[in-house]
Amino acid sequence: MAKVLFLCVANSARSQMAEGLARAKALDLGLDSLDVASAGSSPSTVNPLAVQAMNEVGIDLSGHTSDAVDDVDPDTVDWVITLCADEVCPAFLGEARRRHWPLEDPDGLEDFRQARDVISDKLDAWMRREFQRG
Repeated sequence: MAKVLFLCVANSARSQMAEGLARAKALDLGLDSLDVASAGSSPSTVNPLAVQAMNEVGIDLSGHTSDAVDDVDPDTVDWVITLCADEVCPAFLGEARRRHWPLEDPDGLEDFRQARDVISDKLDAWMRREFQRG
């Protein structure tokens, strides 16, 4: 089983949307062995606009919690994808492969929709490249 961890500062918006999208896409692609999580260096609460933007595409984040990166065992993570732009991204120790998808912290529903769509496109390309070889 491969585990991917999405990181941003508050684990309230970008990383939460990435987690929800990656879970849905993994199911669509038949990637049962992909474990998906998200965390932040200063966890807060899941932003209601992230929940709303994701509900628009049929993904429910209402049960998600904002989690601390310090609570994640680095030895269990295969991939770390950071989603920070101007702020300092959380540090993650360990041997995980890394990707950085810099996205501005969304502010307003339209920004959340745009961030969701950018993350979705990046996930499509990344998941095909990494998990559907053949």
